[in-house]
Amino acid sequence: MTDLETRAAPPRAGALRRAAPALAGYAAVRALGLLALFLWSAARDKSAYTLLTARWDALWYVRVAELGYGYEVRLANGDVHSNLAFFPLLPWLERLVAAVSPLSYADGGFLVSLVASLAAAWGIFAVADHVYGRRAGVCAVLLWAVLPVGIVQSMAYSESLFTALAAWALYAVLTGRWVTAGALALFAGLTRPVGLAVVAAVWVAAVASFVRDRGAPGQDEPHVTDGPATRVRRVLGMALAPLGTAGYVLWVGHRTGKGPLGYLDVQAGWRNGFDGGYAFARFVAEKLASFPSALAGAGLVAGVASVVWLYVTGVRQRQPLPLLVYSGVVTALALCASSYFGSKPRLLLPAFPLLLPLALGLARARLRRSVAILGAVAVASAAYGAFWLNGSGPP
Repeated sequence: MTDLETRAAPPRAGALRRAAPALAGYAAVRALGLLALFLWSAARDKSAYTLLTARWDALWYVRVAELGYGYEVRLANGDVHSNLAFFPLLPWLERLVAAVSPLSYADGGFLVSLVASLAAAWGIFAVADHVYGRRAGVCAVLLWAVLPVGIVQSMAYSESLFTALAAWALYAVLTGRWVTAGALALFAGLTRPVGLAVVAAVWVAAVASFVRDRGAPGQDEPHVTDGPATRVRRVLGMALAPLGTAGYVLWVGHRTGKGPLGYLDVQAGWRNGFDGGYAFARFVAEKLASFPSALAGAGLVAGVASVVWLYVTGVRQRQPLPLLVYSGVVTALALCASSYFGSKPRLLLPAFPLLLPLALGLARARLRRSVAILGAVAVASAAYGAFWLNGSGPP
């Protein structure tokens, strides 16, 4: 579990051909989800495109792209919602698309999300294929596509962009491309606060590689170490990885005049923070205390238990260390945030290594059974996504 094996990556053209079934399946699932959303929205006299591009976080990203930072909303209870809470890479890309095309900032966000979701699917396939083989890679991508909140992958949100950067950063680590891994981690850190998970994966993997190079004391067999050039690239990757997250957080601290911890104050204005899961546990307990909300509470308990089980199964199956570190940090940050409990399924979207045990099980099952299971879940996911987004949706 702590060893980092590197294998040569296939040529780019060959890699795309190898990933083609996964990408085609992913596109089909997402097209089904969008079709269900457009039909459901039309029946309710709503605009599906507006639901995808102009609600909640999508509006905040557009405001950053259009007006820059400094916009805030002061609520009656004294809370201050500042757009400094939103990391800049997606707004930058929205602004770029609007500058080079007739598209609006919202259109640019939707376009970026669509392209990034395909890049994320390819990255997830590359990681799973590298670790478990092609069939498991296809299953991992399809499982990510059919998640109940998979419709978020097609929204003008940053989840797809972040997942794409994270997946390819992890693949770069697994294949020993340290500078690429560090650069992708840098950009992931400019996308969402959870970019810390990618930085942690790169750093832990790099440290493990340095330890491996030194060899374990008392080994009888000779240990092959990487050359000086590889070690230099590894150090450079480690240096690059945290620059995105650190750079933005320090800039926010300077902008607010509150120093290195200024970003935490911005998040506090949204009543968001990290409390080790206490607020979430209390929220679940309150649900369980009365009926019929106890049914929702039981569902939350089952959901958290499933996430923990998937992570423990990944450990037992000896997933590569970078994947375990990454998914562990993403999961901890999602479940231990002190607010926005309804957002937790969405915040877990980037934790795709949690799906690898299920992907491995489907890959080992009969093809007809796997297709039937994934097809049924895809239909259910499409219906749920349309219902969810026409209702409360992702806050």
